[in-house]
Amino acid sequence: MAETSLSRQARAASPARKRRTDRPGPFDYARKRWLQLVFLLATIFLYAPIVVLIIFSFNDSRRGGNVIWRGFTTDYYVRAAQNSELLEAFGNSMTIAVISTLFSVILGALTAVVLWRFRFPLKPGFEGLVALPIVVPEICLGVAIAVFFSYFGLYIPPGTPWPFNLTNIIIAHITFSFPFAAMVIRTRLQTFNREMEEAAKDLGASEFQVFRDILLPHMKPGLIAGALLAFTLSLDDFVITFFTSGPDTVTFPVKVYSMVRFSVTPEINAASTVLILITLILTAVAMRFQTFGDSR
Repeated sequence: MAETSLSRQARAASPARKRRTDRPGPFDYARKRWLQLVFLLATIFLYAPIVVLIIFSFNDSRRGGNVIWRGFTTDYYVRAAQNSELLEAFGNSMTIAVISTLFSVILGALTAVVLWRFRFPLKPGFEGLVALPIVVPEICLGVAIAVFFSYFGLYIPPGTPWPFNLTNIIIAHITFSFPFAAMVIRTRLQTFNREMEEAAKDLGASEFQVFRDILLPHMKPGLIAGALLAFTLSLDDFVITFFTSGPDTVTFPVKVYSMVRFSVTPEINAASTVLILITLILTAVAMRFQTFGDSR
């Protein structure tokens, strides 16, 4: 009887003891506040320079590095739009981004399908080789591609007509862009129901019909997200472009860098703001399509 009463008391006390244990203590609150503070400081450290650049692109001052607010103006956006060299560089960047994105999505889709569907010898090594441009530092990849072009004589001479003078840069951008597209598309393929493919084959569909009518529509969100990601990476790239561009080929990031070397002007701030906005919009659209594809 005494043992039974003791067991009852232990059972009655255990929930209360568990509730007391589950309550966050002062150290838990301090740890939470500390993590919030670290996150806030990291966010300010990363994004404050971008916000300052955007704000001072509207500053009515002759020097872009002037931190004194002189008044609101949009004249420097007009000047940037009237700068022929800047517009030519922007046109080169857009051409490179569009062409490299097209080839990156095609190669990325084929690579993703191969890695997702087939088993073959040395497959882990092939996966690592595909992911290599993602993990290798950009400066190392830029030097390697420049040495490769020099060794095999793939040199674009001055005076080559447009857009053939952009060939080396396009090849370099495809090299580092298509692995990103392949990773995004392969993630989308992981959600594919293989029973749909088997059912289509049982109904007499060929491999091409299965790919066109079933697999490709399922891949569509991944294809769009991979294309936008590859386009953004190509449009923003500076390091690899700097090593592979010719003497008469200038892209938008390289042109902005050459302008900054002499002096920081509000015109550079305006051009950089436009590039930042384009990048943010494309990244947001890519993330939206990726989320939409995962939710289906």
